[in-house]
Amino acid sequence: MFKRRTLVAFAATAVLAAAPAFAQFKERTIKFTNGVNEDHPVGVGVKKMQEVLNAKTGGKMKIQAFWGGAAGGDLQATQALRAGTQEMVCTSSSPLVGIVKELGVFDLPFLFASEKEADAVLDGEAGKYFNKKLEDAGLVNLAYWENGFRNLTNSKKPVAKAEDFEGIKVRVMQNNIFLDTFKTLGTNAVPMSFGEVFTALETRTIDGQENPFVTIETSKFNEVQKYLSVTRHAYTPFLVLYSKKLWDGLSPQEQAVLREAAAEGQKVQRQANRQLNEKSLASLKTKGMQVNEVSPAEQKRMFEKVKPVYDKNVPTIGTEAVNVVMDGLKKARGG
Repeated sequence: MFKRRTLVAFAATAVLAAAPAFAQFKERTIKFTNGVNEDHPVGVGVKKMQEVLNAKTGGKMKIQAFWGGAAGGDLQATQALRAGTQEMVCTSSSPLVGIVKELGVFDLPFLFASEKEADAVLDGEAGKYFNKKLEDAGLVNLAYWENGFRNLTNSKKPVAKAEDFEGIKVRVMQNNIFLDTFKTLGTNAVPMSFGEVFTALETRTIDGQENPFVTIETSKFNEVQKYLSVTRHAYTPFLVLYSKKLWDGLSPQEQAVLREAAAEGQKVQRQANRQLNEKSLASLKTKGMQVNEVSPAEQKRMFEKVKPVYDKNVPTIGTEAVNVVMDGLKKARGG
Protein backbone atom coordinates (compact mmCIF):
# COMPACT_ATOMS: atom_id res chain seq x y z
CA MET A 1 0.00 0.00 0.00
CA PHE A 2 2.84 2.34 0.98
CA LYS A 3 4.57 1.64 -2.32
CA ARG A 4 1.42 2.45 -4.28
CA ARG A 5 0.94 5.76 -2.42
CA THR A 6 4.57 6.64 -3.12
CA LEU A 7 4.11 5.98 -6.84
CA VAL A 8 0.94 8.09 -6.96
CA ALA A 9 2.69 10.92 -5.10
CA PHE A 10 5.67 10.68 -7.47
CA ALA A 11 3.39 10.80 -10.54
CA ALA A 12 1.53 13.83 -9.15
CA THR A 13 4.83 15.61 -8.48
CA ALA A 14 5.99 14.86 -12.05
CA VAL A 15 2.77 16.30 -13.50
CA LEU A 16 3.13 19.45 -11.35
CA ALA A 17 6.75 19.81 -12.40
CA ALA A 18 5.81 19.47 -16.06
CA ALA A 19 2.97 21.99 -15.81
CA PRO A 20 5.18 25.12 -15.60
CA ALA A 21 7.29 23.82 -18.49
CA PHE A 22 4.19 23.51 -20.70
CA ALA A 23 2.69 26.79 -19.43
CA GLN A 24 4.90 28.76 -21.82
CA PHE A 25 3.13 27.16 -24.80
CA LYS A 26 -0.27 28.23 -26.11
CA GLU A 27 -2.84 25.86 -27.58
CA ARG A 28 -2.19 26.10 -31.33
CA THR A 29 -3.37 24.21 -34.41
CA ILE A 30 -0.88 24.77 -37.22
CA LYS A 31 -2.16 24.38 -40.79
CA PHE A 32 0.47 22.52 -42.83
CA THR A 33 -0.05 21.95 -46.57
CA ASN A 34 1.90 20.19 -49.31
CA GLY A 35 1.43 18.66 -52.75
CA VAL A 36 2.42 15.06 -51.98
CA ASN A 37 0.34 12.25 -50.50
CA GLU A 38 0.56 11.16 -46.86
CA ASP A 39 2.39 7.93 -47.79
CA HIS A 40 5.26 10.02 -49.22
CA PRO A 41 8.38 10.39 -46.98
CA VAL A 42 7.17 13.93 -46.13
CA GLY A 43 4.42 12.15 -44.15
CA VAL A 44 7.12 10.42 -42.07
CA GLY A 45 8.74 13.80 -41.38
CA VAL A 46 5.46 15.42 -40.33
CA LYS A 47 4.65 12.49 -38.01
CA LYS A 48 8.05 12.93 -36.33
CA MET A 49 7.47 16.69 -36.00
CA GLN A 50 4.18 16.03 -34.21
CA GLU A 51 5.85 13.52 -31.85
CA VAL A 52 8.44 16.17 -30.88
CA LEU A 53 5.75 18.83 -30.41
CA ASN A 54 3.67 16.46 -28.25
CA ALA A 55 6.66 15.68 -26.03
CA LYS A 56 7.90 19.26 -25.72
CA THR A 57 4.60 21.17 -25.46
CA GLY A 58 2.40 18.61 -23.73
CA GLY A 59 0.36 18.29 -26.92
CA LYS A 60 -0.51 22.00 -27.00
CA MET A 61 0.99 22.59 -30.46
CA LYS A 62 -0.70 20.44 -33.09
CA ILE A 63 -0.09 20.12 -36.82
CA GLN A 64 -3.14 19.83 -39.05
CA ALA A 65 -1.79 18.44 -42.33
CA PHE A 66 -3.50 18.71 -45.72
CA TRP A 67 -2.12 16.23 -48.28
CA GLY A 68 -1.99 15.94 -52.06
CA GLY A 69 -2.64 19.61 -52.72
CA ALA A 70 -6.07 19.31 -51.01
CA ALA A 71 -5.78 22.88 -49.72
CA GLY A 72 -4.32 24.35 -52.94
CA GLY A 73 -1.00 24.37 -54.75
CA ASP A 74 2.41 25.00 -53.17
CA LEU A 75 2.85 28.47 -54.67
CA GLN A 76 -0.66 29.51 -53.59
CA ALA A 77 0.07 28.25 -50.04
CA THR A 78 3.44 30.05 -49.98
CA GLN A 79 1.73 33.32 -50.87
CA ALA A 80 -0.78 32.66 -48.04
CA LEU A 81 2.20 32.31 -45.67
CA ARG A 82 3.61 35.64 -46.85
CA ALA A 83 0.21 37.26 -46.24
CA GLY A 84 0.00 35.70 -42.76
CA THR A 85 -3.19 33.72 -43.48
CA GLN A 86 -1.59 30.25 -43.17
CA GLU A 87 1.20 28.88 -40.95
CA MET A 88 3.19 26.25 -42.87
CA VAL A 89 3.92 24.65 -46.24
CA CYS A 90 6.38 22.01 -47.41
CA THR A 91 7.36 22.81 -50.99
CA SER A 92 10.22 22.12 -53.35
CA SER A 93 12.45 25.05 -54.24
CA SER A 94 11.42 25.22 -57.93
CA PRO A 95 7.98 26.89 -57.53
CA LEU A 96 9.54 29.57 -55.28
CA VAL A 97 11.91 31.03 -57.88
CA GLY A 98 9.40 33.81 -58.64
CA ILE A 99 9.58 34.86 -54.96
CA VAL A 100 13.30 34.28 -54.26
CA LYS A 101 15.12 34.20 -57.61
CA GLU A 102 18.33 32.89 -55.99
CA LEU A 103 16.63 29.51 -55.36
CA GLY A 104 16.96 28.94 -59.12
CA VAL A 105 20.47 27.66 -58.37
CA PHE A 106 18.89 24.31 -57.33
CA ASP A 107 17.40 23.92 -60.81
CA LEU A 108 20.83 24.07 -62.48
CA PRO A 109 21.68 20.71 -64.11
CA PHE A 110 24.19 18.21 -62.67
CA LEU A 111 24.92 20.49 -59.70
CA PHE A 112 25.20 17.78 -57.02
CA ALA A 113 26.86 14.40 -57.48
CA SER A 114 25.37 12.79 -54.36
CA GLU A 115 22.92 13.23 -51.47
CA LYS A 116 25.93 13.68 -49.18
CA GLU A 117 27.03 16.76 -51.16
CA ALA A 118 23.50 18.18 -51.12
CA ASP A 119 23.24 17.71 -47.33
CA ALA A 120 26.61 19.41 -46.75
CA VAL A 121 25.62 22.45 -48.84
CA LEU A 122 22.05 22.81 -47.55
CA ASP A 123 22.95 22.29 -43.88
CA GLY A 124 25.96 24.63 -44.12
CA GLU A 125 26.60 28.30 -44.91
CA ALA A 126 24.73 28.14 -48.23
CA GLY A 127 21.57 26.99 -46.47
CA LYS A 128 21.82 29.94 -44.07
CA TYR A 129 22.30 32.30 -47.03
CA PHE A 130 19.02 31.13 -48.64
CA ASN A 131 17.23 31.20 -45.26
CA LYS A 132 18.06 34.93 -45.02
CA LYS A 133 16.72 35.56 -48.54
CA LEU A 134 13.51 33.67 -47.66
CA GLU A 135 13.08 35.63 -44.42
CA ASP A 136 13.38 38.89 -46.37
CA ALA A 137 10.51 37.59 -48.52
CA GLY A 138 8.32 36.86 -45.46
CA LEU A 139 9.14 33.16 -45.06
CA VAL A 140 10.98 31.33 -42.26
CA ASN A 141 12.65 28.11 -43.41
CA LEU A 142 12.75 25.63 -40.52
CA ALA A 143 14.67 22.86 -42.32
CA TYR A 144 15.72 21.50 -45.70
CA TRP A 145 14.04 18.17 -46.37
CA GLU A 146 14.48 16.14 -49.56
CA ASN A 147 12.62 15.80 -52.84
CA GLY A 148 15.68 14.16 -54.41
CA PHE A 149 17.42 13.38 -57.68
CA ARG A 150 15.44 13.43 -60.91
CA ASN A 151 15.83 10.78 -63.62
CA LEU A 152 14.64 10.41 -67.21
CA THR A 153 12.08 7.94 -68.56
CA ASN A 154 10.97 7.57 -72.19
CA SER A 155 9.35 5.15 -74.63
CA LYS A 156 11.97 5.32 -77.44
CA LYS A 157 15.46 4.28 -76.26
CA PRO A 158 17.87 4.03 -73.33
CA VAL A 159 19.75 7.27 -72.65
CA ALA A 160 23.30 6.31 -71.68
CA LYS A 161 25.33 9.08 -73.32
CA ALA A 162 24.92 12.77 -74.14
CA GLU A 163 23.95 12.09 -77.79
CA ASP A 164 21.05 9.81 -76.77
CA PHE A 165 18.88 12.77 -75.72
CA GLU A 166 18.59 13.86 -79.36
CA GLY A 167 15.07 13.76 -80.78
CA ILE A 168 13.18 12.67 -77.64
CA LYS A 169 10.07 14.73 -76.86
CA VAL A 170 10.29 15.29 -73.08
CA ARG A 171 7.84 16.90 -70.68
CA VAL A 172 9.57 19.32 -68.31
CA MET A 173 8.33 21.45 -65.41
CA GLN A 174 7.09 24.91 -66.34
CA ASN A 175 10.48 26.30 -65.40
CA ASN A 176 12.90 28.16 -67.70
CA ILE A 177 16.07 26.44 -66.45
CA PHE A 178 14.64 22.93 -66.99
CA LEU A 179 13.41 24.02 -70.42
CA ASP A 180 16.88 25.37 -71.33
CA THR A 181 18.59 22.24 -69.99
CA PHE A 182 16.59 19.76 -72.05
CA LYS A 183 16.69 21.90 -75.20
CA THR A 184 20.48 22.17 -74.84
CA LEU A 185 20.73 18.38 -74.43
CA GLY A 186 18.97 18.03 -77.80
CA THR A 187 15.46 17.01 -76.78
CA ASN A 188 12.20 18.57 -77.90
CA ALA A 189 11.31 19.97 -74.43
CA VAL A 190 7.61 20.54 -73.71
CA PRO A 191 6.54 22.48 -70.58
CA MET A 192 3.44 20.84 -69.11
CA SER A 193 1.63 20.68 -65.76
CA PHE A 194 2.17 17.43 -63.86
CA GLY A 195 -1.51 16.42 -63.96
CA GLU A 196 -1.42 16.13 -67.76
CA VAL A 197 1.71 13.95 -68.00
CA PHE A 198 0.31 10.39 -67.77
CA THR A 199 -2.27 10.93 -70.54
CA ALA A 200 0.31 12.68 -72.75
CA LEU A 201 2.68 9.71 -72.36
CA GLU A 202 -0.13 7.20 -72.93
CA THR A 203 -1.25 8.91 -76.17
CA ARG A 204 2.40 9.39 -77.27
CA THR A 205 1.90 13.16 -77.42
CA ILE A 206 5.27 13.14 -75.62
CA ASP A 207 7.94 10.43 -75.40
CA GLY A 208 9.27 10.97 -71.91
CA GLN A 209 9.39 12.82 -68.59
CA GLU A 210 11.77 13.25 -65.65
CA ASN A 211 11.17 12.77 -61.92
CA PRO A 212 12.53 10.99 -58.81
CA PHE A 213 12.05 7.18 -58.72
CA VAL A 214 9.31 7.42 -56.07
CA THR A 215 7.23 9.77 -58.24
CA ILE A 216 7.79 7.58 -61.32
CA GLU A 217 6.45 4.54 -59.45
CA THR A 218 3.57 6.18 -57.57
CA SER A 219 2.43 7.89 -60.81
CA LYS A 220 2.49 4.48 -62.60
CA PHE A 221 4.63 5.89 -65.42
CA ASN A 222 6.03 2.35 -65.85
CA GLU A 223 2.70 1.47 -67.52
CA VAL A 224 3.38 3.95 -70.35
CA GLN A 225 7.22 4.12 -70.37
CA LYS A 226 9.72 1.41 -71.30
CA TYR A 227 13.12 2.97 -70.49
CA LEU A 228 14.40 4.46 -67.25
CA SER A 229 17.82 6.12 -67.39
CA VAL A 230 19.51 6.99 -64.10
CA THR A 231 20.64 10.45 -65.22
CA ARG A 232 20.46 12.19 -61.78
CA HIS A 233 20.44 15.45 -63.76
CA ALA A 234 18.94 17.61 -61.00
CA TYR A 235 18.52 17.50 -57.22
CA THR A 236 15.64 19.36 -55.60
CA PRO A 237 15.28 20.08 -51.88
CA PHE A 238 12.01 20.47 -50.01
CA LEU A 239 11.71 23.51 -47.72
CA VAL A 240 9.63 23.47 -44.53
CA LEU A 241 8.40 27.06 -44.44
CA TYR A 242 6.58 29.06 -41.76
CA SER A 243 4.84 32.43 -42.22
CA LYS A 244 7.20 35.19 -40.98
CA LYS A 245 4.19 37.30 -39.92
CA LEU A 246 2.82 34.49 -37.76
CA TRP A 247 6.29 33.35 -36.62
CA ASP A 248 6.93 36.78 -35.11
CA GLY A 249 3.83 36.26 -32.94
CA LEU A 250 5.25 33.08 -31.37
CA SER A 251 7.22 33.03 -28.14
CA PRO A 252 10.98 32.23 -28.33
CA GLN A 253 10.20 28.83 -26.72
CA GLU A 254 7.57 28.04 -29.37
CA GLN A 255 9.95 29.06 -32.14
CA ALA A 256 12.73 26.91 -30.68
CA VAL A 257 10.53 23.82 -30.38
CA LEU A 258 9.29 24.19 -33.98
CA ARG A 259 12.88 24.41 -35.26
CA GLU A 260 13.80 21.33 -33.21
CA ALA A 261 10.77 19.41 -34.50
CA ALA A 262 11.60 20.28 -38.14
CA ALA A 263 15.26 19.25 -37.63
CA GLU A 264 14.22 15.89 -36.14
CA GLY A 265 11.73 15.51 -39.00
CA GLN A 266 14.53 16.18 -41.47
CA LYS A 267 16.55 13.17 -40.25
CA VAL A 268 13.74 10.65 -40.69
CA GLN A 269 12.35 12.25 -43.87
CA ARG A 270 15.68 12.16 -45.71
CA GLN A 271 16.34 8.60 -44.58
CA ALA A 272 12.84 7.47 -45.61
CA ASN A 273 13.15 9.24 -48.97
CA ARG A 274 16.45 7.51 -49.77
CA GLN A 275 15.20 4.09 -48.71
CA LEU A 276 11.97 4.49 -50.66
CA ASN A 277 13.82 5.65 -53.77
CA GLU A 278 15.92 2.46 -53.71
CA LYS A 279 12.78 0.40 -53.15
CA SER A 280 10.97 2.17 -56.01
CA LEU A 281 13.89 1.60 -58.40
CA ALA A 282 13.91 -2.14 -57.58
CA SER A 283 10.13 -2.24 -57.96
CA LEU A 284 10.21 -0.47 -61.36
CA LYS A 285 12.69 -3.11 -62.59
CA THR A 286 10.36 -5.94 -61.52
CA LYS A 287 7.49 -4.13 -63.26
CA GLY A 288 9.37 -4.44 -66.55
CA MET A 289 11.12 -1.12 -67.02
CA GLN A 290 14.53 -1.36 -68.72
CA VAL A 291 16.88 0.50 -66.37
CA ASN A 292 20.31 1.77 -67.38
CA GLU A 293 22.91 3.60 -65.29
CA VAL A 294 24.85 6.56 -66.70
CA SER A 295 28.59 6.28 -66.15
CA PRO A 296 30.43 9.11 -64.32
CA ALA A 297 32.38 9.83 -67.53
CA GLU A 298 29.16 10.24 -69.54
CA GLN A 299 27.59 12.33 -66.78
CA LYS A 300 30.59 14.63 -67.06
CA ARG A 301 30.06 14.89 -70.83
CA MET A 302 26.40 15.77 -70.21
CA PHE A 303 27.49 18.45 -67.75
CA GLU A 304 29.92 19.88 -70.34
CA LYS A 305 27.08 19.99 -72.87
CA VAL A 306 24.79 22.00 -70.56
CA LYS A 307 27.37 24.60 -69.50
CA PRO A 308 25.63 27.22 -71.71
CA VAL A 309 22.60 26.82 -69.37
CA TYR A 310 24.78 28.09 -66.52
CA ASP A 311 26.13 30.97 -68.63
CA LYS A 312 22.61 32.00 -69.61
CA ASN A 313 20.88 31.66 -66.20
CA VAL A 314 23.52 32.57 -63.61
CA PRO A 315 23.06 36.36 -64.20
CA THR A 316 19.30 35.93 -63.52
CA ILE A 317 19.79 33.77 -60.41
CA GLY A 318 22.59 35.99 -59.11
CA THR A 319 26.33 35.35 -59.14
CA GLU A 320 26.53 35.63 -55.35
CA ALA A 321 24.02 32.80 -54.77
CA VAL A 322 25.78 30.51 -57.26
CA ASN A 323 29.19 31.25 -55.71
CA VAL A 324 27.89 30.49 -52.20
CA VAL A 325 26.72 27.06 -53.39
CA MET A 326 29.92 26.40 -55.34
CA ASP A 327 31.99 27.27 -52.25
CA GLY A 328 29.92 24.82 -50.22
CA LEU A 329 30.43 22.16 -52.88
CA LYS A 330 34.16 22.77 -52.90
CA LYS A 331 34.29 22.19 -49.14
CA ALA A 332 32.10 19.08 -49.42
CA ARG A 333 34.47 17.69 -52.06
CA GLY A 334 37.45 18.22 -49.77
CA GLY A 335 39.02 21.33 -51.22
